[in-house]
Amino acid sequence: MKAAVFYGKYDLRVEEIETPRVVGKDDVVLKVKACGICGTDMHIFDGDEGAAATPAGTVLGHEFAGEVIEVGAAVKSVKVGDRVCVDPNWLCNTCDYCRGGIGHFCESMKGIGTTMHGGFAEYCVVPESQVYRFSDKLSYAEAAMTEPVACCLHGIDMSDVKAGDTVAVIGGGMIGLLMLQLAKLSGAAKLILIEPIEEKRRIAEKLGADITIDPLTENVFDKLRENGITRVSTVIECVGKTATMKQAIAIAGKKSTVMLFGLSKPDDEIEIKPFELFKKEIVLKASFINPYTQRRALDLIDSGKIDVSSMVYKKIPVEELPAVLADKKQRALGKYVVSFE
Repeated sequence: MKAAVFYGKYDLRVEEIETPRVVGKDDVVLKVKACGICGTDMHIFDGDEGAAATPAGTVLGHEFAGEVIEVGAAVKSVKVGDRVCVDPNWLCNTCDYCRGGIGHFCESMKGIGTTMHGGFAEYCVVPESQVYRFSDKLSYAEAAMTEPVACCLHGIDMSDVKAGDTVAVIGGGMIGLLMLQLAKLSGAAKLILIEPIEEKRRIAEKLGADITIDPLTENVFDKLRENGITRVSTVIECVGKTATMKQAIAIAGKKSTVMLFGLSKPDDEIEIKPFELFKKEIVLKASFINPYTQRRALDLIDSGKIDVSSMVYKKIPVEELPAVLADKKQRALGKYVVSFE
């Protein structure tokens, strides 16, 4: 089968590898139909660590959905022919973190598509515990977006958005546009998106943004004042750059929450003025992966209450994946989905 195999920094090769088959009684073999390119995949390609270190020889891809073509002897929840998406974070369920209800910090977690073979391949084998059935109502590409929505759900839960709040989202990529919608569903009265790319701002307006700002040509503070915004109660940073993280703290209002959601480089540092946090009583937070939110995410997508399609820029064959990852200008255009359909 064809698969995109990671060998090291800037070295991703599409090659023929052995097609997986059921080995364990709890195994499920999928014919992959769609797999999203995540910011984590970009970090790994660039030689940085995501949620965990990725060994050389790993097939990347952790946002995926496919058709069940084979199951192990003990599998009961799915059958051949079912359409499923995958939660890529496989917990041990025995360490202190798992037993303490914070399994996303599992000491022995396996990451499908990060520490073990994932969805940038024609076929993938995963444990039964990690698959979720979805109906014919959804496309495979829509179902593949369950994982990023699940991650965003954890972040929005931690952001404490309340009915009537004013929420600013920095970054209008897939994650930022999902956060914008989740903030709206949480009851935010005013939604602001800060994003330099015009097309992404236009999409945000269609998805519910009340104010969009181009930070390269407009003064963010002036634009907020012009629109009568006197206090931003929650700022969600979805870029992962030190400049936008500092911007998030700067525009946050008094008694506010700043969620640093974007994945930074491991060695990035930002200067923080504790006096500013003190004067505004800012709570700084971060969010790690998707603990126990996969089902909620899939239900949200299935309900039609969250749009996971508008921000998809392009579907590509797996053969084009290395070139897209190698070109940062292409990467910035929007969400790519590798399609095997």
